[in-house]
Amino acid sequence: MAISKSLPEKIIFSAKPYAFTFPSAATALLIIDMQRDFLLENGFGHIQGGDLTNVQAAIKPTASLLEAWRSLGLPVVHTREGHLPDLSDCPSSKLVRQAAAPGNKQHVQTIGDKGPMGRLLVRGEYGHDFVDELQPYESEIVVDKPGKGAFYNTRLMEILQKNAITHLIIGGVTTECCVTTTLREANDRGFECCAIAEITDGYNPPYKAASLDMIYWSQGLFGFVGSLDPLIEALKQYSTDGPSSTASENKKSDIAYVSSDGSEVKSPPQTPQAWDGSLLIDDLQRSYRAGVSPISVLEAVFNKIEEYSKVDPAVFIHLIEKKVAFARAEGLMKAHPDRRNLLPLWGVPFSVKDSIDVAGVPTTTACPPLAFVPTRSAAVYDKCIAQGAIHIGKTNLDQYATGLNGTRTPYGIPRSVFNKDYISGGSSSGSAVSVGAKLVSFSLGTDTAGSGRVPALFNGVVGFKPTRGTVSITGVTPACLSLDCCSFMTANIKDARIVWSLLEGYDSADRYAKATPPILRSVDAHFKNFKFGIPPPEALSVCTFTFRQMFNDTVKRLQEIGGKLVPVDWAPFDNAGKILYDGTFVMERLASLPDDFMDKNRDALHPVIRELFEQVIARKSSAVDVFRDLHKQALCIRQMMDIFSPAGISVLVVPTSPLHPTVERMLAEPISLNSTLGTFTHFGNVNDLCAVAVPAGTYPLPGTDGAQNGTAESVLPFGVTFLGGSRTDSEVLSIASRFEAHISHTSS
Repeated sequence: MAISKSLPEKIIFSAKPYAFTFPSAATALLIIDMQRDFLLENGFGHIQGGDLTNVQAAIKPTASLLEAWRSLGLPVVHTREGHLPDLSDCPSSKLVRQAAAPGNKQHVQTIGDKGPMGRLLVRGEYGHDFVDELQPYESEIVVDKPGKGAFYNTRLMEILQKNAITHLIIGGVTTECCVTTTLREANDRGFECCAIAEITDGYNPPYKAASLDMIYWSQGLFGFVGSLDPLIEALKQYSTDGPSSTASENKKSDIAYVSSDGSEVKSPPQTPQAWDGSLLIDDLQRSYRAGVSPISVLEAVFNKIEEYSKVDPAVFIHLIEKKVAFARAEGLMKAHPDRRNLLPLWGVPFSVKDSIDVAGVPTTTACPPLAFVPTRSAAVYDKCIAQGAIHIGKTNLDQYATGLNGTRTPYGIPRSVFNKDYISGGSSSGSAVSVGAKLVSFSLGTDTAGSGRVPALFNGVVGFKPTRGTVSITGVTPACLSLDCCSFMTANIKDARIVWSLLEGYDSADRYAKATPPILRSVDAHFKNFKFGIPPPEALSVCTFTFRQMFNDTVKRLQEIGGKLVPVDWAPFDNAGKILYDGTFVMERLASLPDDFMDKNRDALHPVIRELFEQVIARKSSAVDVFRDLHKQALCIRQMMDIFSPAGISVLVVPTSPLHPTVERMLAEPISLNSTLGTFTHFGNVNDLCAVAVPAGTYPLPGTDGAQNGTAESVLPFGVTFLGGSRTDSEVLSIASRFEAHISHTSS
């Protein structure tokens, strides 16, 4: 849900031991276990002898806070305590201890036993779900927990970090058990927490008072305790919700059009809300909540794509038909008539790199001999659709996803949105251009050696490459399968975080998926200092003079926002980069092809791709060579653990590319220049790092003073990449986001 633009950076309300201050963009409402099993007659709590009077009294004030919180688009997390049907996640002590008490007459039924609302505290049963008054919205997060604390054996910490949450407003049941256990766990993990007295309660009134008193004892040992009225008053002064947010009136706000089945959708009696044209995800969500129709957004998107094709006809390989996209929008409107309760990507237009499968749409990988029509979509695409996004088309790329420049394709050469004489970058070329030209809100790309970062730089957008194995690559045509990962092109880091948080997750069908949860550092709710490293001068010498100057300026900006520059050992980065193309790992690009592929398709390949593949074959690398490189990689990854440890650096910052070539120069030096483009990207996946490429300013077009009537074509973009250790994606995004905000502030 999009946070209201009316909110200030920080909100303050009275609490104990002193006023609680929370950042509006980094605070979630955490509602603990407001389930039928704990709140209703014949539920688990009632059967165990609990007095329901006070816990039921917490329902209404919780609903009041939810209404105020939701009206501002602030994030909400709900937890449910319960177990798998086979109770395999329930410790025997939890089942036995109370029932085994001498003379026990209270705990005659235990977890898993049949009750009037189904098996007690078992997931999927009626009693396990939330009470009707507090059902979650589509965009809200639900965490099923097997214990009393919400962090034990759940992904809550990951979820909060992915969403950049540092502060929690907490309520729920019961105060003496799950609420305070969770609050103390959150305190240990670095969160600032405030329990709200009226929205939490228990079965024994004295225990509630004692539990809350212990939270703020000794000047806030564990956190804060506040009251409902001051918090709601603090929120209400920023609320902008009007009548259009109600379900009935939102339903009327869709403009008239003829449906894909030929039926007419009636026009509303009032003038529909006008769309401001912004494709940022939060802006779209706010527009939709205000009554804007996704049909009007799609009309504008398709019109702009048509206009932009006159400038650059090589962005898309396949466009979805208008009527298909409109039918998707119609389905979304029928499924979600209440505009207050929308999926996180509801109505958001996106594009897909044409190496990612979409059922019924050809996957070409810009290589006609490899083209096929998949019957199933890629897992990452399916997740986008499940969250309400609308697919617009499949984008151009370097053939077989091999290249960082965008010129190796039979479907025309995409150009930088800044100047048509300059390359778009690759291999996710069309993805970057579609976002940079504001044709879609985000694009799904891939990144093996920099394909999601270099084109982001050359089109002035954000390119985020998560830790490999954390976003499914099932249904993605492999380049180097063991190193491939999905990437996201977005207009800003916030949108990248939104998309990533929704698409990340373990996929058992992905053979390289990381199943082991990450070791998470605590969040930092107050201090903003961090340590960063950069390449040594000899590594930076490959950069153009302008890029070197702008990188020096970037270092100064990072120091201005609290960064401390520390030396790093460059050898593991340099060595890993060499393994990818100077070593044997490049042979993996042939491993996913049939043995006779080159013999049958040599003449159909792009000339540069054909030359590259023939060079790889000519090396005649042995299995011994491959294992030696695997050993080198293992050493580099182990060295990364020390470099990016808590005692090391938080991020490595590099120029995303050393230069921005023209198309003409790229075609003249297709292999050597492409290698140069990857100087600071090739080592990323080999070393199991995450990375985000971020715009860092513009510079005058060579041969001009950059002042040609202020037109975009008079400047070119510069950008840097923030790299972090494996599964430190959230921390890397947070630092990059602060840099992005600083750039925006100092440039305005």
